[in-house]
Amino acid sequence: MLTDRGSGILLHPTSLPGAFGAGDFGSDAYLFVDWLVSAGQTYWQVLPLGEIGPGNSPYMSSSAFAGSILLIDLAELSSHGWLSSEDLTPHPDFRPEQVDFTLLRPFRMERLHRAAKNFFANGHDDTHRAYTEFCIAEHEWLDDYALFMTIAERENWREWSHWPKKLAHREPQALRRMEKTCADEVGFWKFCQWCFDRQWSSLRLYANERGVRIIGDVPIFVAYQSADVWSHQELFELDENGRPSVVAGVPPDYFSKTGQLWGNPLYRWDIHEKTGYSWWVTRLRHALQLADLVRIDHFRGFAAYWEVPADAPNAINGKWVAGPGGKLFEAFEKAFPHLPIIAEDLGLITPDVVKLRDKFKLPGMRILQFAFAEGQSSHFLPHHYVPNTVAYTGTHDNDTTTGWWNSVSGQEKIFAQHYLDSDGHEIQWDMMRALSNSVANIVIFPMQDVLGLSGDHRMNFPGQPTGNWEWRFSWDQVQPRHTQSLAKMSLEHDRSPL
Repeated sequence: MLTDRGSGILLHPTSLPGAFGAGDFGSDAYLFVDWLVSAGQTYWQVLPLGEIGPGNSPYMSSSAFAGSILLIDLAELSSHGWLSSEDLTPHPDFRPEQVDFTLLRPFRMERLHRAAKNFFANGHDDTHRAYTEFCIAEHEWLDDYALFMTIAERENWREWSHWPKKLAHREPQALRRMEKTCADEVGFWKFCQWCFDRQWSSLRLYANERGVRIIGDVPIFVAYQSADVWSHQELFELDENGRPSVVAGVPPDYFSKTGQLWGNPLYRWDIHEKTGYSWWVTRLRHALQLADLVRIDHFRGFAAYWEVPADAPNAINGKWVAGPGGKLFEAFEKAFPHLPIIAEDLGLITPDVVKLRDKFKLPGMRILQFAFAEGQSSHFLPHHYVPNTVAYTGTHDNDTTTGWWNSVSGQEKIFAQHYLDSDGHEIQWDMMRALSNSVANIVIFPMQDVLGLSGDHRMNFPGQPTGNWEWRFSWDQVQPRHTQSLAKMSLEHDRSPL
């Protein structure tokens, strides 16, 4: 349960400024923390920090535990002597306002390989000791992840069920032979995870010491092409060939008339229950090593989830299937003294979802952009909020507030202007003030709304396979009035630590 008032910014690290094609854990991340403090903000919310998957989505990671190695600060690697100054020459086609993943990935991967080679050849005893200690501490997931990535690369990234049968079915002797034959490649992936862990831990500590807490993001489902499904096949709905028999999605909704066909394999919840939900407990424990509290995406899937046949062209003809309900969260309660979880309770929310959320006193989410189509009864309107709530103008899946305002119906505009006492000029600030002045204990604003950016700067468009996750800001867009207005608003509404 949330008890303290606070305010924060939603910004994924890739959206930060930086010289190497995307934001990362380098100096601009530390500058962003400093800016949060100067703006009176106490939370930094990120998207999932794991490896990106199809469409460059952070919600389709190759591991539920591994971090995205594209976020590693190359300058920090150079400070250890693992990269040269020439390695830090940016690609001439990198753009400060947009991530080009086709340029970004090969540029960074080449330098990470160089850094790993130099580390193993020339690292000092203390760094090698720290690396070894990390590998031992994280072996429960790291060994499978590193081997999975090694084999996947050797197999030209074919899905694991199409690998040689002995590797796909994890025949122990075949796995040992691969580990020995490909020791350098396995070591590379472990080295990258060690670097990710070191750098993110340092950044998070810097934020915490300055009164900024990190809100992480845990997708409810994992990607089929992941170390988790490959190494724990018994925990997922797979057929005799290792292929998903049913997959995840959502029915037609606000974002899509045909629903969303996510394609993730579904869990065998009966098997999870027999293990005491140990995989999930381990997953949440790891997530809380990376963040102070976590948003669990698609919370309603724990009450009931939308099951779609694996060969379906879209998500229309799925069906609701009961999830684990309170049993999973009872396992969480046994493992953790309190549950620092935010329930992403959006979409089609039925009484069983509300009951599950409230039984464990989890804060839900309210999106102000959703409020003005339903009239005064909408529970997204601030006067209906309860303190145990995290309120947003919009999330990464929404248009920017300015973009939303430019496309919304006339009737919604009239209601919004009346409700907010707004003339519609800089509508994002009127909406941000309404949230800040509400009883919701946490309010979060996308960075695009702080900057008043149009819909061209949207982070993600659900159902659109390409062109997402690319937005970046630059420091010259951040004006003193943005910082001062945020700080003043947070102070007036008892959300500032000052």
